[in-house]
Parts: sequence; C-alpha cells; structure tokens
Amino acid sequence: MQNQSAMNESTAAIIGTKPEGSDGNLPHIVILGAGPAGAGAAFRLRRRGQARVTVIEARDSVGGNAGSFALDGVYCDFGSHRLHPVVTPDILGDLQELIGEDLLLRVRHGRILLRGRWIHFPLKPLDLLFRLPKGFALGILADMCSKPFRRSAIGEENFASVLEKGLGRTMSREFYFPYARKLWGLPPEKLSATTAQRRVSGSSIGKVLRKVAGQVPGLRKPTAGRFYYPRGGFGRFSQSLYEASQKNGANYLFGARVCGLDRFGNRVTGIRYEKDGGEHVLPADMVWSTIPVSLMVRGMKPEAPSDVLDSAAALKSRGMILIYLALAADQFSPVDAYYFPEANVPITRLSEPKNFTGSTEPRGRTVLCAELPSDPGQPEWDLDDAELGRRVCHWMEQAGLPIHDPVEKVIVHRLRQAYPVYEQGYDSHFARVDKWLDGLDGLLSLGRQGLFAHDNTHHTLETAYAATDCLRSDGSFDRATWAVHRHEFETHVVED
Repeated sequence: MQNQSAMNESTAAIIGTKPEGSDGNLPHIVILGAGPAGAGAAFRLRRRGQARVTVIEARDSVGGNAGSFALDGVYCDFGSHRLHPVVTPDILGDLQELIGEDLLLRVRHGRILLRGRWIHFPLKPLDLLFRLPKGFALGILADMCSKPFRRSAIGEENFASVLEKGLGRTMSREFYFPYARKLWGLPPEKLSATTAQRRVSGSSIGKVLRKVAGQVPGLRKPTAGRFYYPRGGFGRFSQSLYEASQKNGANYLFGARVCGLDRFGNRVTGIRYEKDGGEHVLPADMVWSTIPVSLMVRGMKPEAPSDVLDSAAALKSRGMILIYLALAADQFSPVDAYYFPEANVPITRLSEPKNFTGSTEPRGRTVLCAELPSDPGQPEWDLDDAELGRRVCHWMEQAGLPIHDPVEKVIVHRLRQAYPVYEQGYDSHFARVDKWLDGLDGLLSLGRQGLFAHDNTHHTLETAYAATDCLRSDGSFDRATWAVHRHEFETHVVED
C-alpha cells in the first residue's frame, strides 16, 4: 500500500471539516487495531465529532489481515478479499465518497475443482447441467429425493450433522467435509453446528438452488455475481478510512504492540503498549478493542478470574500461510480465484490479484497467491519460502494448472489468526469470556477478532458503525442498544 502519510485526492475532497469547539471536552477513545473495524470506527467517530481518538496498531500500516502490499508493482492482498454488494447503503456510500471512481464493481470469475472438473463459481445453471460430474449430480438427486425420510442425528448437533441433514451425503462428504478439514484442521464432527450455520450460506439444497436461480437472466439482481473492489488492493478500504480519520484529527500510533489493559475494579482505565523499545501507558475514557479477544483477556491487569483465563485459552484460531509467486507473464489465467475443496490438493484457494481489478499493468508481471491453512508448530509452518513455492507449483500441476512461465520470486506471509475455530463446546467458553468483558466499564470488543466471529468485511464495518451509534452525546455508552446490535450480529452468515 501507499505510504501512510500520502493523501488521496478523492479522499481529501470529501473529508469535511473538523468538529467545532474544543476536543478537550470529548471523551478519549483508544482503539486497538487499525483493520477495517478499527479504522472504520475512528473514521466515523471523528467525522461526527463524537470523541478524541487514538488508534494503536502493531504493524506499520493499516488493514490488518484485510490489508494490501505491493509486490513487483502488483497490489496483493493477504489472501482473497471482496466487498460484497449486500453491504449496507450508509457504509457503501461512505466508501464510494472516499474512494471515488477507483471503487469498481466487478464480475466474479471463480472456479471450483470437483472430481477433476472445473465448475464456475458463483454457481451457474448451465454449468450445473453440463459440467457437473454425472456421479456427483446423481448423488445430489438421490439426496434430494431422500431428504423427507432423513432422520436427525442422535445427540448434539455438529457441523457434519447439520450439513448432511440440509444438503445430503454427496455434497457434504465430497465438497464441504474435505474443505472443512483443511480449513479448520479438525474433523467435521468436531466442529460446532454454528460453523455450518454462520459459515455456509448454502446450507440446504433449497438455499443452493435459490442462489443458482439468482444467476438466471431475468431473475438476476444487478449486483448478483459481482463484488466491489478498489484499485490499489483491498487494503485501500482501510487506507481511505485511515486517511479521512487522520485528517479529521484521529491520532495513529504505528509499530505499537499492545501489552495489556489496566483496570481499576470493574473499570478499564487505559492500555499499555511497547514502542521503540519502551513500554508506555495511555489513559482512556473507553477502550475499543478489535484485537483477538483471547489476547485482550490475557493482558488484563489485575488479571482476569482463572475460569475466564481458562476459557480465553480454549478459544482457538486457525492460521494461514500465504504463498505469493511472482510470474514473468502478463496474466496466468482470466480466473480471479480457484477453490480446491478436495483433500489431494492441500491449498484451499488460489487467486490472481491483477484479475480483481482487470488491470493490465505492470506488463510482463503477475502474481499468484496460494492459501495454505496451517498453525505454528505444524511442519509446513517452518518451511522456507522456496520450498513452499515448489510445493505450490507441484500442487497446481496435480490440479491441472501447471505454471509454464518463470517463477521469478516467492515470498510468504504467515497469519496466526486467520479464522476463529468453532470447535464443539467453544460457545460456553466464549460466553464466559464475553459475559466477564461485558461487565467491565470503559471497554468494548468489536470486529471479527474482537467478537470471535466468522464475518465478511461488510459485517466488520457494521460492528464499527453500530458502536459509534451507541456512543451518547454525554460520552456514555448505550449498552442496551449495543446488546440489540450484538443479537443482530449473531445472525450474520458469511457470503461466499
């Protein structure tokens, strides 16, 4: 991404003026993390003149796991990201104002590998009729016919039982179960039913068919099969929010690692952070945290009760190795993302960043990003860049996608907290942690990491906007309204 001090002209044109009067009368809110939730909250707080804002970010740039960087002139994301058209009008309107004509509405061109065949994604009716493997299609047909006679699983529901009940054995066992094992590192029977309910938008045959029907001309909505994406990479969303909030008076501390939170009784009074080799204390009227909720609990002083600490430690996240191959070619293929649900190919997704904007620049250079789920301590985690690059080339050849152009560079990024893992029993641990945190004055946890949620970026921004709506004019926070929003957040289902 561009240097943080740079100011995009389209952003500067609509930022508006700083709030009138002295900021000294406003509450001081310290935001932990400068991803979409943190930057979005800072942007709205300052645009409305609701609070003095300081944002603490461990990296030297905004965006977090939704950030971007340049590799040999190609803007790359930390994985494959899109802004889905279901984003609320107020959020979309702000982003359109900030980014201007650089915010593009693009058609999706994805492919899923299934029994050696590539199926268009999002699913299209003709593809299902003519490209779906016959054995797979017959299995789905049989599952549809047998659905009225399927019995519910005995015992507690889980990811496997929910999907088999809704989708049948064929799609569950040949598509979703292998993918789940790779993505979360657990057998599907060990995953909570909530994983299916919040992560799989097509969790029944009826839902799948409705999604397919939504691609039929005449029934298709104008934004069906499309996504919003900015020139300059997905991190441009956070970058624009950062620039606007900073222009309006928000203070950002980059390269500052949060050590912990200080509290006096049931009130959080400030945060401790490390920067430039020293530890610093920053008082706050409120702390809004978007960092992983388990890390926040473990850093509390005085420390949290032992049962809360135990539950925080039980909340696991799945890591991700992102392997970038810089190729000496204009383009690898016109596909923006390939999906690999089957077990024989260890990566889950392969994307080509240039295709997200349709850019032809730079000439003679493109980049592929392979996503390999893994955790610290697993064998793949410690492999060097060159070896991981060789493995990706081998896996792609196995999948029928050989790389013929020279691979001129391989770089690797490792994300320790890519996705929350909803293992069976996680909900009781999260409920205990959440209840204790909710009892602390001056503290709010929001965003994907802060709420331990499977969310898209538009959901994450919704939590930020909702939080600003709950801040009253006298500086107090409306916990009752926030509880209503939290209930709504629990209905979010990830868009594929």
